[in-house]
Amino acid sequence: MSEKPSPKNANEMVTMSESETAADVPAFRYTAAMANEIEPRWQQFWAENGTFHAPNPAGDLADPSHPRAGAPKLHVQDMFPYPSGSGLHVGHPLGYIGTDSYTRFKRMTGFNVLHPMGFDAFGLPAEQYAVQTGTHPRTTTEANVERYRGQLRRLGMAYDERRSFSTTDPEYYRWTQWIFLQVFNSWFDPELRRARPIAELVTEFEEGARTAEKPWSEMSGTERRELIDGHRLAYVSEAPVNWCPGLGTVLANEEVTPDGRSERGNFPVFKRSLRQWKMRITAYGDRLVEDLDVLDWPEPVKQMQRFWIGRSRGAHVGFPMDGDDTVQVFTTRPDTLFGATYMVLAPEHELVDTVVPGAWPAGTKDVWTGGHPTPEAAVAAYRAQAAAKTEEERTAEGKVKTGVFTGAYATNPVNGAKVPVFIADYVLAGYGTGAIMAVPGHDERDWDFAQTFDLPVIRTIETPADHEGVYTGEGAAINSDFLNGLGVTDAKATMISWLEEQGHGKGATTYRLRDWLFSRQRYWGEPFPIVYDETGLPIAVPESMLPVELPDVDDFSPRTFDPNDAESEPETPLSRKKDWVQVELDLGDGLKTYTRETNTMPQWAGSCWYELRYLDPANSDKLVDPANEAYWMGPRGEGDPGGVDLYVGGVEHAVLHLLYARFWHKVLFDLGHVSSFEPFRKLYNQGYIQAYAYRDARGFPVEASEVVERDGKWFHGDEEVAREYGKMGKSLRNVVTPDEMAEQYGADTFRVYEMAMGPLDASRPWDTRAVIGSQRFLQRAYRLVVDEDSGAIRVGDTELDAKTRRVLHRVIDGVRGDMEELRFNTAIAKLIELTNALTPLPAVSREAVEPLVLMMSPFAPHLAEELWRKLGHDDTLAYADFPVADPAQLVAESITYPVQVNGKVKGRVEVAPDTTEDAVRAAALAAVADILAGREPRKVIVVKGKLVSVVV
Repeated sequence: MSEKPSPKNANEMVTMSESETAADVPAFRYTAAMANEIEPRWQQFWAENGTFHAPNPAGDLADPSHPRAGAPKLHVQDMFPYPSGSGLHVGHPLGYIGTDSYTRFKRMTGFNVLHPMGFDAFGLPAEQYAVQTGTHPRTTTEANVERYRGQLRRLGMAYDERRSFSTTDPEYYRWTQWIFLQVFNSWFDPELRRARPIAELVTEFEEGARTAEKPWSEMSGTERRELIDGHRLAYVSEAPVNWCPGLGTVLANEEVTPDGRSERGNFPVFKRSLRQWKMRITAYGDRLVEDLDVLDWPEPVKQMQRFWIGRSRGAHVGFPMDGDDTVQVFTTRPDTLFGATYMVLAPEHELVDTVVPGAWPAGTKDVWTGGHPTPEAAVAAYRAQAAAKTEEERTAEGKVKTGVFTGAYATNPVNGAKVPVFIADYVLAGYGTGAIMAVPGHDERDWDFAQTFDLPVIRTIETPADHEGVYTGEGAAINSDFLNGLGVTDAKATMISWLEEQGHGKGATTYRLRDWLFSRQRYWGEPFPIVYDETGLPIAVPESMLPVELPDVDDFSPRTFDPNDAESEPETPLSRKKDWVQVELDLGDGLKTYTRETNTMPQWAGSCWYELRYLDPANSDKLVDPANEAYWMGPRGEGDPGGVDLYVGGVEHAVLHLLYARFWHKVLFDLGHVSSFEPFRKLYNQGYIQAYAYRDARGFPVEASEVVERDGKWFHGDEEVAREYGKMGKSLRNVVTPDEMAEQYGADTFRVYEMAMGPLDASRPWDTRAVIGSQRFLQRAYRLVVDEDSGAIRVGDTELDAKTRRVLHRVIDGVRGDMEELRFNTAIAKLIELTNALTPLPAVSREAVEPLVLMMSPFAPHLAEELWRKLGHDDTLAYADFPVADPAQLVAESITYPVQVNGKVKGRVEVAPDTTEDAVRAAALAAVADILAGREPRKVIVVKGKLVSVVV
């Protein structure tokens, strides 16, 4: 036998035990070679027989003859993947195998299971590849999708392939565009707290039930359209956005890193104003917060959403200025208004253009001017300086506060005091009103600014006598006239009432959440079903003209002139397709020329609603048949949100995808298109696969599979490398693919290993060498049925002995409980326990082996099908009944009580489970009679089923 090799890193392949060579392997042992023969054969059987097709109650996918037609339903869904060119690594299918195991189990317990898989296929990677190579993104995307499908099939996933799709399929994004039109053609009624058709708003204006600044009858057609467009849930706005010249597109706040760069590509991101599509998600802020309470989601995810929405109760306050201008601010602390000694506007605030005087007012301090001779010069210079900074740079904690006086004053409405108005980059135009009242006595940033610019500090909250600097604690109101002596809560309420009575403000709720930026200056995305006429106002394309298909173009790159220049102008790929942009349509006024929208939707659009399309994927008349939606996602009763029964995915989607999907779903619910008011009833976050990675002296990752250990050090070739530990990924060159694992061990072994590694919601280290343990478990199970030397079936009708029967039923009971709670690692541990208990028996009993095979099948479905067939069954076990424990076998024959004397175990007694307490006490005293030596116990305490404590 050859010398034992040096141990390699965590990615080393080990396919045989160290004590055997290929020649030692019996002819009928379960090996990788056998697995690679069995598994494709059963995958083909499932595909040809539609084994995992789930019947709908209505439509093309209804099937009254299906074994689960009319059964209780279960809708389980994975967050569907983006099909990248690198394919899956072993970390990706962790959740997929978990849901597959769970749904196979539930199918066997009598449920009609919907477990689909699709592909979130629009996005930047394919577009960037197209820019680099000229390859059409669709070509790349379709190839990647097919690779993913092949990899998932190789792992034996029990998907209903009839329901699979990509977001890039025109028949799919036709309905994405249709949903956009529902949002566009709706408005949010704040009194009813729901969306309503825009036609109903028009009627209210026409009939005078709702009024505007100008009577409806006196408005021109364009004025009416502008009024209505201002209420739509999807609207066009000139607003500050995250402009990324390096990507040639704007980004949502969530796509920008904390250091002010693009999440994709790490390019600098700037704030600038562009005309963009937005969605009024803020109108749903209250419902998005409140409805979290009825969801079965991890509490940390709920907290992340609550924080992101950031609901705050306070007041809008107007600070009048000279002339007709008023600075509007929102404050969560209206009780501190008497302490507002200056104001700050964002440099981009629209009032800055109108309030700056021609000269510095008398009494202007030198430190306020920035060294400039006039307010105009000071403001212009500071604006240029602020425009060059990222949002992170502007709002970083602890940064030196900068700013400049505008030369204008506002009036504090509560005391008539004149307060100077500054601009400063720590105030952002896109947040709140873009203006703040500054109370330096009780706000850290305001305090720092006041110290820098020699501004007065007035304390309005009672502060401890020995306290210096800013005070942010609680206390009674002081220096606040009619508020003096009130606590914070009462002072807030009193001030809000005063502001409303005096016409200076109004109580309000605001949100940290911003309206959803819905435009991208890219090619590879859904086209908007929008055109513009000569007024420049948007017009919806009729539903009959959907889908608006993405045209082919010669140049996929959005153009900007300097990736580091915030002022560079975007030119979208679609805008260069002139024969597509200019289109003749008859939209009711005869044939006219219109201009198409040349931005595309963000990648989030397609993933906002895919859970609904799975329900009725071939329906060309409706988004989803109401009967199918109500069956798969309808509420279970009063107050139940409805939605997908179990949604599994990474915690990294806690805010973006989940928040957007909830918003779209609520709009569809308000408009009567769905019966559930939430898309995902239960959420489960799976953990990550982690692996060792290695870096050379330059800090660059090297191929992990090529690294070996020598004398406690790690080497790549002859070079010593440093080892680190983190999330598996292509960038660290520590990837192990499921294809490799299936080839080297078989898909079933890989599946069992991933589920046995630890709890599904915990991250876990990858160690390829440990996979051999899962392979040996399956080999032992195979040997129980098949003789390894002859291939003969070993199973007979031998009756189990009483002890083994109790083990069997205890395992059945435990596995069922574990499967219900997604405790797959402990379920597998119990199956290993049962296999080990059966292995030494002189005869293999069908009574025990068949339940073992059925319980193995969620984890090792190919091998289980093969053994089920060898056991004499003609059909798939996918719909066989999952074993049920006999309650009589779960009752213990006896209970052993440890007997403690003065806290130390001195004996044990074994009694029947129904033995009375007095009898247990007597038996325990008899067991330690020698220890007691005639002494009378002071106490004898019997803890039922646990122990007996004797105190002497």
